[in-house]
Amino acid sequence: MPSREGDRVTTLELFFDLAFVFAFTQLSRLMAQQHDALGILQALVILALLWWAWTSYGWLTNIAHADRGVVRVAMIVGMTAMFVAGLVVLEAYDDLPGGLVGPLVFVGAYLVARVTHAIVFVWLAEPELRRRTLLTVTLSVVPSGALLLAGALLGGTWQLWCTLAAVAIEPLVSSRTSVGVAWPVRSTAHFTERHGLIVILALGESILGIGAGAATEPISVGILAGVILSMLICIALWWAYFTRLSGEAEHALLSVPAPARGRTATTAYTYLHLLLVAGIVLAALGLEVAMAHIEDPDPLGLFGAAALSGGVACYLAGTAAFARRLLGTWNVPRLAIATIFVALTPVVSALPPLAALASVVAVLIALFVSERIVIPARAR
Repeated sequence: MPSREGDRVTTLELFFDLAFVFAFTQLSRLMAQQHDALGILQALVILALLWWAWTSYGWLTNIAHADRGVVRVAMIVGMTAMFVAGLVVLEAYDDLPGGLVGPLVFVGAYLVARVTHAIVFVWLAEPELRRRTLLTVTLSVVPSGALLLAGALLGGTWQLWCTLAAVAIEPLVSSRTSVGVAWPVRSTAHFTERHGLIVILALGESILGIGAGAATEPISVGILAGVILSMLICIALWWAYFTRLSGEAEHALLSVPAPARGRTATTAYTYLHLLLVAGIVLAALGLEVAMAHIEDPDPLGLFGAAALSGGVACYLAGTAAFARRLLGTWNVPRLAIATIFVALTPVVSALPPLAALASVVAVLIALFVSERIVIPARAR
């Protein structure tokens, strides 16, 4: 059944997203185990792959109801496949001894989800767009799938380069094949709510990171203070997106003429929301590292500080770019604070974990105060 304006997100879509929440937690584990810049890069590349899979199903459920007919079957297959992919994230680059070949299992599960989506998406496309839809999904799934398979077989540095190339193909193909095409957004409310919910679920993953870091020791004043400060950071990230921005962005997208709405939605949601999710995943890693050592007098260290400060900076910059695309104005305080977070990373790394968390909270409070002073309500 085709979607119509005003349709909302279904419970099946929320159920579908749980597989991705699990994958996000696995990415945090991958980065924590690697504990270096290479591990962060590897995890972010996998995150981009997961994001292209998630957003492709987001577009599918915007053209037809997720809990009916062939779309429901596709959602169940895709959810199962992506859960398997999340299960082997820790083996996506380095196969563990015994059992199946982890990198091939990851790629195979990912391709099952993407091919299932491609078949149903082309089948349900509007007749006048079916040929262009087939071209788009073929030119994205086939070469990226070939690169991922080649990387899994070659291993080592070659795998990372092949995976990077596969990730880059997706937006490039979408951009080039969408020239002159009015991709439909059948329900603006559904599309915006869908992306807001994945942000909420990613924030939920960051809260899991707080608990994972704190639950290994008996509760104490230091742990309690760390938990409160960590929760304030998560609340600040929620506040930065949901208090005004998400609602005003939905109204702005709805006001875009229908022929241009698909292109606007692709830029603002399909592309820019990846920055938000990446920022949350990185910040969650930083929170987990801080909470694991919350009562230590030793410095937090560059790894935890870079994840925490860099994640918050990425998130804030992403919300500023999102606002610019839909509301037409740059949020200068957010860009300035994002830059400050990056610049202060060495300082945060030299502080004990509790003081590092307190410094991040203080800067975020300064951001929201400055927004109240210098930015009109519509641009926040």
